Amino acid sequence: MKNRQKSGGSAAEELAGFIAKFEPAVQRVVRSCRAALRKRFPTAIEQVYDNYNFLAIGYCSTQRTSDCIVSLAVSAKGVALSFYHGATLPDPGHTLSGNGVQNRFVRLRSGKDLSEPAIDALLLAAVRQAKTPLPKSGRGSTLIKSVSAKKRPRR
Repeated sequence: MKNRQKSGGSAAEELAGFIAKFEPAVQRVVRSCRAALRKRFPTAIEQVYDNYNFLAIGYCSTQRTSDCIVSLAVSAKGVALSFYHGATLPDPGHTLSGNGVQNRFVRLRSGKDLSEPAIDALLLAAVRQAKTPLPKSGRGSTLIKSVSAKKRPRR
C-alpha cells in the first residue's frame, strides 16, 4: 500500500496510468469529469485509491478520507459520482442511486453531466454539509492513498 502526497508530475502520471487501464470510452468520461471537478474544487485534495473494485478519485478538504465531499468511482462499467454523505443530502428529484447507510451515487456519461441542475444542486448541498470546508485559497494536490496489487479487470 502506498500513501504519499505529490504536487508535481509523478502523482499525476501515476493517476494517468491508472486511468489508461480502462477502455477508451471510460477514459474519456473519467478525464472530462475529473477536469470539471478540478475546476469546481481547485483547492481540494484529490485522494486516489486504485482498489480491487474501483479506481476512486475523491475530492476532499483535508487528507482525511472522512473529509471527502465527492468522488469519482471508475470501473469497467463506467463512471459514477459518489457522494460520501449522500444519504443525508436533499434529493427532491430522486437523482441519487443506492441504498447504503451513508453513500449515494449518480452515473455519469461525461463531465457535462456535472452541470445538470439536479447534480449541480447535489454538489452545492454536499459542499454546504461538509464538516470541514474546502480551503478558500491555494491550490489542491493529488494524494495517492492506496494501490492494490490485485484488481478486477479494467476492460
